[in-house]
Amino acid sequence: MFKSCVAALVAGLCLASTPLMAAEGDAIVIKFAHVVADDTPKGKGALLFQKLTHERLAGKVKVEVYPNSTLVGDADEMQALLDGRVQLLAPSLSKFDKYTKKLQVFDLPFLFDDEAAVDRFQKREMSRELLRSMADSGIYGLAYWNNGLKQLSATRALVEPKDAAGLAFRIQNSAVLESQFSAVAAKPVRLPFSEVTKSLQSGVVQGAENPWSNIASQQMHKFQPYITESNHGVLNYMVVTSSSFWTSIPFAIRSELEGILLEVTQMVNREAAALNRRDRERILASGSSQLVTLTPEQRQKWRDQMVPVWKAYEEEIGADVIRAALTVNRRR
Repeated sequence: MFKSCVAALVAGLCLASTPLMAAEGDAIVIKFAHVVADDTPKGKGALLFQKLTHERLAGKVKVEVYPNSTLVGDADEMQALLDGRVQLLAPSLSKFDKYTKKLQVFDLPFLFDDEAAVDRFQKREMSRELLRSMADSGIYGLAYWNNGLKQLSATRALVEPKDAAGLAFRIQNSAVLESQFSAVAAKPVRLPFSEVTKSLQSGVVQGAENPWSNIASQQMHKFQPYITESNHGVLNYMVVTSSSFWTSIPFAIRSELEGILLEVTQMVNREAAALNRRDRERILASGSSQLVTLTPEQRQKWRDQMVPVWKAYEEEIGADVIRAALTVNRRR
C-alpha cells in the first residue's frame, strides 16, 4: 500500500513538471490567453506566435490562442498561469505588483518623455533584470510587448491637473495608478478591462487612460468627448510563462520558441506604433472626441503634480530603477 502511494505521488510530481501534451499526439500544448481583441497589437502578436510555431514546430508544439478574456480574465489570469491552466500570458505591467514592486516603475506618471525613451529603457540592462524579477514567485518574463503611451480621456477637457478633480477614472489594479489620480483630486476606480466601455457608457466612471489603439478597439471614444494627448504613462505588456513549465520544455524546442518570440516581439512593437498612429487619426476623423493638445508648459504642470507619486514609491521600486528610467530621457 505504501509503495503504491509513493508511486502515485512520484507520478503526480512528474506530471506537474511535464509540458502539457495534446490529446491527439505528443505535441506540447501552449495555451496563450489574453484580454484584448485579435486586431490589437497584443492580439496580432499572439496569432503570429501561433502561426510561426505551427510552421516551424508542427507536431512538436501546438499553440492555442484565447482572446477577449474567453479563457481567463484580468482578475484570475496570473493564478491560472501558476496553476498550469494557461502557459503564456501578456498582462500589462501593472498586473505584477503582487509579485514584484520594481515593475511599478512603468506606472509612474510622466516619468518618460516619449515612446522613444521607453524603447531605450527596455533595451537597457536594468529592464532585462526586471524580466527576471519575479523568479521567486515562479514567473518567468520573456519579452516586453509595447502597446503605446496612454492618453487621458474624459467627459470634460483636461488641460491642467485641476481639471481632473472630482472625476472618476477607471484604472487597472495598481496602487501607483490609484495614487496618480488621487494626486489630482480625482477618484480612481479599479475595473477589469472588459468592463471599461460599459462603465464609460453608463457613467460609472467619467474618464480613463489608454493608448489610442485600446480606445479605438473598444469604441471608448464614443462616450468620451475629450481626449488629452498626455502621453503620460506606459501601457506595455510582459509576455510571461511559469518557470517550471518553460524549463520543462526540451532545450532545442525552447530555444526555437524563444527565437520565434523575439521575431514576434519586433513585429508587435512596430505594429503598435503604426496602429496607434492610425487609430489616433481614425478617432479624430470620427468627430466623436475633441483633441486637447498640451503645451510644454501645461505638460510640465502635470509632471510637477506627479513627482510626489514618484517619491512615494521610490523605496518600493528602488531609487536605482527610477534613476535608470530617468536617464533615458533626452532633456536639454
